Amino acid sequence: MDTDATEDQRALLDVSARFAEEVCPLEVLRGPDRLDAGFSEAYREQAAELGWFSMLVPEEFGGGSLSENGLLDAALIAYVRGGRLQPGSFVGANVVAHAVAAAGTDELRAELLPALVGGEVSASWAVASGSERALDGGVTATVQSDGGLELVGTKTAVQDVEASSWLLVTARSADGPTQALISTDAQGVTVTELESLDLTRRFAEVRFDAAMVPASQVVGVPGDIGGLLDEQLAVAATLTAAECVGTMHQEMEMTVQYAKDRIAFGRPIGSFQAVKHVLADTSLAVEMSKSVALAAATSLGSGDEHGIQAASMAKAFVGDAAVELAQNCFQVFGGIGYTWEHDQHFYLRRLTTDAGLYGDAAWHRERLCQLAGI
Repeated sequence: MDTDATEDQRALLDVSARFAEEVCPLEVLRGPDRLDAGFSEAYREQAAELGWFSMLVPEEFGGGSLSENGLLDAALIAYVRGGRLQPGSFVGANVVAHAVAAAGTDELRAELLPALVGGEVSASWAVASGSERALDGGVTATVQSDGGLELVGTKTAVQDVEASSWLLVTARSADGPTQALISTDAQGVTVTELESLDLTRRFAEVRFDAAMVPASQVVGVPGDIGGLLDEQLAVAATLTAAECVGTMHQEMEMTVQYAKDRIAFGRPIGSFQAVKHVLADTSLAVEMSKSVALAAATSLGSGDEHGIQAASMAKAFVGDAAVELAQNCFQVFGGIGYTWEHDQHFYLRRLTTDAGLYGDAAWHRERLCQLAGI
């Protein structure tokens, strides 16, 4: 994805890759340190110094991108993160930054955006519901007389909720979809850690028991945020697809190297025709996924009228390709791929999880039909 990167973009990618390899390599992800609040905070602050959370934030609030397309810059960072299985709420933080910058109150922008860019706080998008596939499912918002909201319900699989987190909650109200920012330590908010297939990231269930949100933290006009929701989902889908492509690329590199090194019947297994065919087809899927994800980031980030559709196309294509790649690579590794000691299962877990985040392939294909009026 970084073939046509500018000099500034390439410099950011290089320093981001070094940071990931030095601060949070797989050895750290295997251990308990990744769950430590102190480690998460230090990791986030160092990542913020590299500009990971600034690309979709206006300059007046401390943000700024490397190019005219901030989403493309963020997608390139996501690609580096995915290849090194990095933790933390990168996608969610950038979705929140985009939403608040676009539709937050002046007070909320001034309070949250500089802190988010500086890594002082983290943020995530509470959008998934265990019982419904609608973006506003699971939580009901009741508008109060002072313009604030009361939130009741539960969101599941909320990604990387940290101690100093803000949650962008997408809820259902009498007027339609409604959104607001709320702190995880607010009264009426309960966060319960969940076990996850992906061991490199954290997911939680968040319950809202009559949690009150002041009017200053409402994002957009209650019941009238359809366009904003479309943009948020597109940003989340694009960045997740970019992370997924980075993981696919690294998984493919590992598998090809193993096929060269593993000797069977006196020959590297990569010399056998059946293995060659699998690797050739899988390599093509990786390159096609890179192109699709890059096209989505370019289109959506530049304000192209087809950006929303391009994001869903990328998420659907990459989601299917990622799962197929993970299984193909798993077959090449054979028995060693089943072991805890080998790294391969971390990539399989990440790819399988990414395929379902923010809508799986089937959901996005259905969404494309809806967008096209079919």
